[in-house]
Amino acid sequence: MTTPDWAPPGIDLDVPSPARVYDYLLGGAHNFAVDREFAERVTAVIPTIATAARTNRAFVQRAVTFMAEQGIDQFLDLGSGIPTVGHVHEIAQALIPRARVLYVDHDLIAVTHSELILKDTPTADVINADLRNPKDILASPRLAGLLDLSRPIGLLLASVLPFVPDRDNPLAAVAELRNAAAPGSFIALTHVIPEGDGDTTRKAAGLYQNAADSMAVRTREEVTAFFGDWELVEPGLTWTPQWRPRRPEQAGNGESSLALAGVAIKK
Repeated sequence: MTTPDWAPPGIDLDVPSPARVYDYLLGGAHNFAVDREFAERVTAVIPTIATAARTNRAFVQRAVTFMAEQGIDQFLDLGSGIPTVGHVHEIAQALIPRARVLYVDHDLIAVTHSELILKDTPTADVINADLRNPKDILASPRLAGLLDLSRPIGLLLASVLPFVPDRDNPLAAVAELRNAAAPGSFIALTHVIPEGDGDTTRKAAGLYQNAADSMAVRTREEVTAFFGDWELVEPGLTWTPQWRPRRPEQAGNGESSLALAGVAIKK
């Protein structure tokens, strides 16, 4: 396959990327045949996966809105993926025009498109970095130029932690980010779990063994540990669509979302 003009050099067109698969499931156009084919294989195992992806994005929008309503005007989005309509800076700046957002992703496609979208937005930026190396993120000149870590911040880890295996110690990485945040900061995250149809979830995770990033399925207790000693806000850790839905009917069948979601505050 020939690399499209919009793709950065060095992209492997033979290996699916979770960020590009997610983009495809959301209806985006920044993906390759290998990503689409992989997404269809996952869909054959979990027919609701596209709905789950949209549910995850909707949670991020509600979480950002909630944080902005609490006065949070700066956000660090880890594993931000490929920007689509209704991304974090658009949601935050609709409530707080001065809000600043730094996106972080290790997928060059996601970073390249973020740079294009954000080139005329001085209050938002993107860096190519990996959650597994939080020191690099925290020491980034772009972070220092955009965010003030002495003030409360919103940390976003939506659907990224499943792609950091235990051998890379994601608990320590997230703890380092939490420790760098000022009191009054919030953290929002989502994570797939084996509750409900656990066999199906594990089968889908098995497919990701051949992707650029493998997928870990963790228990409710293991997901809770990522919040550390921060205090979960109501309704606590719950199925993704059931976290403060805008309308009761939007909560739907929580288990079909495949993932838990929660928001916590640093006291």
